[in-house]
Amino acid sequence: MINDPIIEIDVHGLNVEEAIKAVQRKVERAGNGTYRVRIIHGYRGGVRIRTAIREEFSYGREPKVKRVVMGDNEGITELILKELY
Repeated sequence: MINDPIIEIDVHGLNVEEAIKAVQRKVERAGNGTYRVRIIHGYRGGVRIRTAIREEFSYGREPKVKRVVMGDNEGITELILKELY
């Protein structure tokens, strides 16, 4: 179990299916201390991985993920596991 507040995963070089599985493993292994999973997917090589990740983890499909947001730039997507108020 990973208890870092923010878990980062870089999925450059993976295909869409591999990227989804890798992110799913990180989400499943996230402990109670983790509130965000930051996915670095890039954007210059296309947006297939970004689109697939946003579709796969939004709309309540993964119970641990509260919402999906853009990161600090277009090449990052963040999965919010817990809200910090």
